[in-house]
Amino acid sequence: MDVAAERSQILARLPRLGFGGAAVGNLYAPVPDTQARAVIDAALAAGVAYFDTAPHYGFGLSETRLGQALAGRDVAVSTKVGRRLEPIQTDERERHGFVDAAPFEPVFDYSYDGVMRSFEDSLRRLGRDRVDILLAHDLGRDTHGEAHADHMRDFLEGGYHAMRELKDAGAVGAIGLGVNEQAVCDEALDHVDLDVFLLAGRYTLLEQTALDGFLPRCLKRNVRIIVGGPFNSGALVEPPGGGPIHYNYAPAGAEIVARVESLRRVCAAHGVPLAAAALQFPLAHPAVASVIPGMASPAQVADAIAWMETPIPAPLWEDLRVEGLLHPDAPVPSTRAAA
Repeated sequence: MDVAAERSQILARLPRLGFGGAAVGNLYAPVPDTQARAVIDAALAAGVAYFDTAPHYGFGLSETRLGQALAGRDVAVSTKVGRRLEPIQTDERERHGFVDAAPFEPVFDYSYDGVMRSFEDSLRRLGRDRVDILLAHDLGRDTHGEAHADHMRDFLEGGYHAMRELKDAGAVGAIGLGVNEQAVCDEALDHVDLDVFLLAGRYTLLEQTALDGFLPRCLKRNVRIIVGGPFNSGALVEPPGGGPIHYNYAPAGAEIVARVESLRRVCAAHGVPLAAAALQFPLAHPAVASVIPGMASPAQVADAIAWMETPIPAPLWEDLRVEGLLHPDAPVPSTRAAA
């Protein structure tokens, strides 16, 4: 099979629901080994067949846990490059949002050698000889500020070529970016050919500006989208115990809170959980291949499966559009339950 055919097959067979692996890297809260294994096993038992991870998630912890749990399993796996993990000695319980993580410090490195080294280390932790999708992680001006130009140059002149070599050698099925910023995806497309973007939080029921040029461009270039953060940091899931709403990893401002409450009100009027509408909505766009919510417990796996199977009546989408909560050009799911 040639490289282009393999890329198309890999992206075409991605399941609509995937598994975001940051939580099993102890993002924001410690997850015991037994619980991490239980949630991965629950996802496998539920038929989830795509798992995304990164060296940054727990500084190797997420990859290691997934590697152990997925051994011998015929599932799709994506991981990321762009950071080297340097061993350190530390007593800090929380670093970069990860709690009780492995004793490494992530160092941004988008160079050719940095990408090759990161990939080799990921394969070792995952216990695999290849991955289906390899993504350059967290490029972008919002992330790097004044250092963005240097990191992008390192990627375009070095790291990208390493990723292409790995793809041409069959060690990787498809390549792209895994980012929180839409602008850097457009910037990358100005210079190089990519297969896929894992874009977190930028095409959701809460935020749809990606329809204004970006998603049409991806369709034209035959670039697929994996939607990370479909709940916008939890904003589109009922806050437990009526707690505060978060958006973009921080407490939400008044405008976002009001919009979320309007979305929740319309969904409630149709007897549909807001989270179900949020999880199914992005999948209606023809560029979107999969959504990958984070899952930290078997109960969260069960919730995600139930939300994916919740029938959503067409009038719900119509009401959202009438109230200005849905982009005029946004495709919406059919009235049947999502498969």
